[in-house]
Amino acid sequence: MFSVLLLAAVAVCGANAFYLPGAAPHNYHKGEKVDLFVNALTPMLSSSDDAKLKSLINYDYYNPKFRFCEPEGGPKKQPESLGSILFGDRIFNSPYDIRMLENNGTCQTLCIVDEVTGEDAKFINDRIREDYALNWLIDGLPAAEMKIDRRNGDLFFDMGFNLGNDDEPFHEAPALNNHYEIVLRYHRPTPDDYRVVGVLVWPSSIGGPQEAAPTCADTHTPLVLSETETQTIRYTYRLTWNESDTPWATRWDNYLHIFDPRIHWFSLINSLVIVVFLCVMVSMILLRTVSRDISRYNAIDLSEDVQEDWGWKLVHGEVFRTPRFPMALSVMVGNGAQLCAMVMVTLVFALLGFLSPSNRGSLATVMMVCWTLFGGVGGYVASRSYASLGGTEKRKNAFMTATVLPTVVFIIVFLLNFFLLLAGSSGAVPFGTMLLIVVLWFGISAPLSAIGAYFGSKHGAIQHPVRVNPIPRQIPPPPKYLRPWAATLLSGLLPFGAAFVELYFVLSSLFASRAYYAFGFLALTAAVVALTTATVTILFTYFVLCAEEYRWHWRAFLTGGGSAFWLLAYGLFYWASRLSLDSISSVLLYLGYLFLLVILDFLVTGTIGFLASYWAVRRLYSAIRID
Repeated sequence: MFSVLLLAAVAVCGANAFYLPGAAPHNYHKGEKVDLFVNALTPMLSSSDDAKLKSLINYDYYNPKFRFCEPEGGPKKQPESLGSILFGDRIFNSPYDIRMLENNGTCQTLCIVDEVTGEDAKFINDRIREDYALNWLIDGLPAAEMKIDRRNGDLFFDMGFNLGNDDEPFHEAPALNNHYEIVLRYHRPTPDDYRVVGVLVWPSSIGGPQEAAPTCADTHTPLVLSETETQTIRYTYRLTWNESDTPWATRWDNYLHIFDPRIHWFSLINSLVIVVFLCVMVSMILLRTVSRDISRYNAIDLSEDVQEDWGWKLVHGEVFRTPRFPMALSVMVGNGAQLCAMVMVTLVFALLGFLSPSNRGSLATVMMVCWTLFGGVGGYVASRSYASLGGTEKRKNAFMTATVLPTVVFIIVFLLNFFLLLAGSSGAVPFGTMLLIVVLWFGISAPLSAIGAYFGSKHGAIQHPVRVNPIPRQIPPPPKYLRPWAATLLSGLLPFGAAFVELYFVLSSLFASRAYYAFGFLALTAAVVALTTATVTILFTYFVLCAEEYRWHWRAFLTGGGSAFWLLAYGLFYWASRLSLDSISSVLLYLGYLFLLVILDFLVTGTIGFLASYWAVRRLYSAIRID
């Protein structure tokens, strides 16, 4: 579950963490050019409680159908990080001429676009109805609209601003925003140096004759594009410079607003209560019931001719028998261990403040690099697990560990990329980036996985405290609540319950372009989920052994990964309650990404459950005397 929680995107730590602002500040001098960069247009979730996201497709700012003004010489793509590209950023330069403290309050024409056809107008109007937002960047800060949190009255900056207006009375014929009131806040660390600390934009629609001299005044006549005839669009803007007391180091605070932090605290306290209850329950079982059983078993005189076993001791000769499909189980455990290591290190980087919001895509970049470098962890854990489970095909195990999960992920991402290309989205990953990921996989991760598998094989299998009987014993019918699927769903409910509130904010960040950077809450929630998963799995494994069911290996993995099925159910509920996807491409994208998240969550939590149960079973059977 916490692998999914980590896949959040772009803003500040709200609890028990801090951030470093990133690169050194840029000191501007009066009259120096301030670059305005444009990013892809993204669907926006409005602030109303019943608002729904209407699309998942991103579009290039300079998509020919938008008919935006282009800079002289054509748009030039800006360099981006691997994570930034994977998260859908497509950054270009713009024709806006902004110079520090110049043209304050002056109405300026950006350009006049002639011959906007009805086809282009329909495309623009459709995007307005889908609540698309423009995304600008100035000195690393996103352009935003100032809004008020209705829960507590706090002012905050909501990243992005609307392409147009389709609220009443423009529901049938949307109005295009063709004028931008740009407010740039600056701070003066020295008398001659200026630093940008805030970018605000108020878009508006100004109709009337588009060839006349601009006034930038609201004429109360919006610009409504006709879908049946050719027309002209004039784009204008007005700059306003405001001095601010906000220092450069805290300029992100207004952007990184946490909506009602009491919800996060309530979720966290609720999760802590659950995990404390579980830990106490497991401790009582292990310290009282198990200790009493062990004392009773060990008190029996082994020289007696008659010795009666009961409970979990009955299966001591079967409990370490090789399970079915040990290859598949060990490969999943190895890949889950690799993902766990990636999550933990990424969270540490986030808590220490190295994933600054100024460095766009830094979260995804660190995750990709960590996943690549921890290939050795996956190979080592898979190899030792396979040997401990009685497997003999070590080379095949090493190969499968290095290839199966990346291949599955690559196939899913490739199919989703294909749908994005068909939809004309800018979010499609470029071929060069896909090639780079494959190189990271083949060139770094796979060799490291092979090295880890070599050392795992060298260390060999983990020694078991009891021998395996040559003939397997019969298994009585288990209780209904211990059947695999019932136990999986029951056990997954508690870890999911510990994280579902935080999961809402993460899904909103991933799919609805909502800022999320509360890594303090995220790290604590991840720890609670991991501990809950481990304790619940140990508990169910103990119940299974008491029922004389010795095939606990796969059950432990399924029990640990049970939260993934609740994640799938919650994802479908989120689709029904917060999304209104009209196009088949958006539906397939959402389901594809959700399925990918479910797979990763299943591997991570299943691995935690299996390793915790393996440790508990070894401790349990090493504490008794066996005849």
